[in-house]
Amino acid sequence: MTLIGPGDDRLLDATVVGHKFARQARLRDAGFAVPEFVCVPASAFDAATAGVTTPSDDLVAWAEKAKAAVEDVPLALARDLVAAADAMGGLVAVRACVVADEHGVGEDGATDAFAGLTDSFLYVRPEDVPAAVARCWASAFNPESVAYRVRRGHAADSARVAVGVQRMVSGTRSFVAFSRDPRTGGATGVIAAAHGIGEGVVQERADVDHFYVDGDDVRADVVTKRWMVAQGDGGPVTTAVPAELAAAPVLSDDLARRINDLAGKVEAFFGLPQDIEGTITPDGRVHLVQARPVVFAAPPDEPRIPWSNHNITESFPGVSGALTYSQAREFYKLAFHDAYRRLGVSERRLADKKHHLDRMIGLLDGRVYYRLDAWFALHGQIPAFPLVRPWWEQSMGLNDAKPPTRADFVRALPTVPGLITRLARLRGSVRGFLAWWDDLVAGADGMDRWSPEELIAFHRGLWAQVGERWGITLMNSVYLLSWATATSALLRRWVGDDDKRIIGGLLLGGAENRSVLGVRSAIALAELVAADPVLAARVQDDPADDVWADIVGGVHGKRVAAAATEHLRRYGDRALHDLKLEEPSPRQRPGMIVDMLRPMVRGGLTVADSRAKERASRADAEADLRARCPNPVRRMVIRSLAAGLRWFVKTREDTRYCRSQLYGLTREVLWRLGDHLVAAGRLDERADVVDLTVEEVFGAYDGTLIDGDLRGIVARRRAERLAATARPDLDARLSTAYDRPVGDGLPARVDAALLGERPAQLRGLPSSKGVVRYPARVVLDPSIAPESCRDRIIVAKETDPGWLFLMTAARGMVVERGTLLSHTAITGRLLGIPTVVAVPGATSLIEDGMMIEVDGAAGTVRLLPA
Repeated sequence: MTLIGPGDDRLLDATVVGHKFARQARLRDAGFAVPEFVCVPASAFDAATAGVTTPSDDLVAWAEKAKAAVEDVPLALARDLVAAADAMGGLVAVRACVVADEHGVGEDGATDAFAGLTDSFLYVRPEDVPAAVARCWASAFNPESVAYRVRRGHAADSARVAVGVQRMVSGTRSFVAFSRDPRTGGATGVIAAAHGIGEGVVQERADVDHFYVDGDDVRADVVTKRWMVAQGDGGPVTTAVPAELAAAPVLSDDLARRINDLAGKVEAFFGLPQDIEGTITPDGRVHLVQARPVVFAAPPDEPRIPWSNHNITESFPGVSGALTYSQAREFYKLAFHDAYRRLGVSERRLADKKHHLDRMIGLLDGRVYYRLDAWFALHGQIPAFPLVRPWWEQSMGLNDAKPPTRADFVRALPTVPGLITRLARLRGSVRGFLAWWDDLVAGADGMDRWSPEELIAFHRGLWAQVGERWGITLMNSVYLLSWATATSALLRRWVGDDDKRIIGGLLLGGAENRSVLGVRSAIALAELVAADPVLAARVQDDPADDVWADIVGGVHGKRVAAAATEHLRRYGDRALHDLKLEEPSPRQRPGMIVDMLRPMVRGGLTVADSRAKERASRADAEADLRARCPNPVRRMVIRSLAAGLRWFVKTREDTRYCRSQLYGLTREVLWRLGDHLVAAGRLDERADVVDLTVEEVFGAYDGTLIDGDLRGIVARRRAERLAATARPDLDARLSTAYDRPVGDGLPARVDAALLGERPAQLRGLPSSKGVVRYPARVVLDPSIAPESCRDRIIVAKETDPGWLFLMTAARGMVVERGTLLSHTAITGRLLGIPTVVAVPGATSLIEDGMMIEVDGAAGTVRLLPA
């Protein structure tokens, strides 16, 4: 049994350390200024209380006896506790927290505050920490604690206690702040602040000033001052504040606003109103000590709608126009309806959930978001979904997902035969899908000669077939998650802590997917360019469109002209933002390919080197597997599972490329209709079409428009889109009220300026091994020259296949989101560059140009001094 410290995933598990400390760990990982701490897990409490007898009828007598017994239990962790406290520099706080049960009910829980009524101790010397931990454990048997649990219908001995040991911050002022008024649930922030230490505010033993913050307006209620201070070995005492502090408010208006902003950021981070505690050091720095959901005097009347854009920003980053959103909404509705049908969900059940299909994604301040209550309602119909739910929730940014229970497995058993039958047919279905798609793409030539009616008919026929066929690609994703869950569980059991690193390498090799083929086609083209010094110089220095015209015109030879033409034909729909219909692809502006080639030509990339790096990573993973798993039969099983996982991943990447082509064909249709509308005098330029919905574009020809003033619609929406672009992004996870318009009161994204002191090291999921030190290239909008990423480490929220040309120029990658199977992780391994994904707050905590060190095997990112 060991202490749990920074970097240990158990620190995020409320069933192990309690909501109080799991929440602090999440905040600290995200960069909030939370003092360092370690935890004694609830399993240590279980061991310490193993000898406590069954509760008797006389609960008070039983509680007092149990408390005395636990206080005298020797601590196996005593030496580690003293060392940990010493490492924190002296005095520490020792706090107890009743951990959550399997339903999430525990002290400071989001749905049930469940007062723990346990003890805490401040200003504890390192040598006294073990005794303080024992007293925290014993406080679970305080008579009032036992009575509280019994009154709530819990067993008297049901509480399990974790203990946190945290560095004491020498603050001179302390506060409790509510992101919403706890009396009414209103938007006004409320702060209670006092001079001295925080216990003076919490225990109401100091005179407290109250501040009410509404936007820039601050109102203060100031009282005569007493404060609580620490006084040697005698503990905290309450005395009168010095005369020079008594007259003025504890907080200035500016500091009150800063604290209110911090409370708002914590609310945005957790997605619900927060009650935070903190202290202010003499230098004015605000330290966050605790955060918990607000307990309202009267709960807010309205339930909340949960939203997340955790991985959808791979496809639709930033602000999206009306054309993109309307087509994306149709895609999700059609594709998932087909997927659910193929996975065994009845048409009757789908009809009951049709309204959820219509609202799987929403547009919040111009940004595309998943509406999670709709997804849970729809995915919950999939047979055996509980078994893959943890992986799916992780991909959606819901990091508090719990593993499947035995009951989940039991309930899933009847669905297994049907799932196995569908899995047996999947390979053939995928082959049929890809053959159908390639034939369809081949038959779409000559659009430049089609009339508006022909373009509209093609689009409608195309998307009708999408609704009948595209579910195959999503079925593959469900089986991919299931297969990954089983493979990961077996690896953890047989290999141990290195399972993620090994499985990452084993995913490499095998047949190349279409996305990789596109990259290697570009690299091969770059090799041809580099072989011609004149052309290589032009690619670096001349306008891209001019260079492209000369390449395909044969000025630099037939071989490079043929290679360039073929690359455009096969891979011209793959680009940054290739699912955003307002953005061009190489199909519309071929000169973009020259921009992609520049860093490849300068960096001397070759297809042979690319394949060699892939083979080396696979060989390293095989060597690790042999070292960590000496049993040959187990290795054979793992390799078989990895081979299956490679096929699922290849299928996912192949069909993702088909999706890029689907949107490429759609873009071509709609932009050409924009040209026709300009010729008819209904629009001023073809780009205006991006601020219309698909049905509005078609309606101009179908006669179904309610508002025929397309120019007026475009002008209004363009202004709204540009205004939204100027505003900061929203938080990745947020909630809105059910009974109010969705756009009301959207919280802003966490601002780096309010995050407090930067940690020296960030931690994420190790994805591609290697250690590199280079300046950071923070990429919030990937519409940049690939050359700007050369000899840099890309830092981003997430990536998609369109980023490949930025990645080929980079020396490493750090991404806020993603999993071991995410595109970023897989591409990092293919390119052989160190990569760490799932790094909270990376784009806020790392500045562009900052020197950083990435260790892709350890999953760490060090922020280095200038």
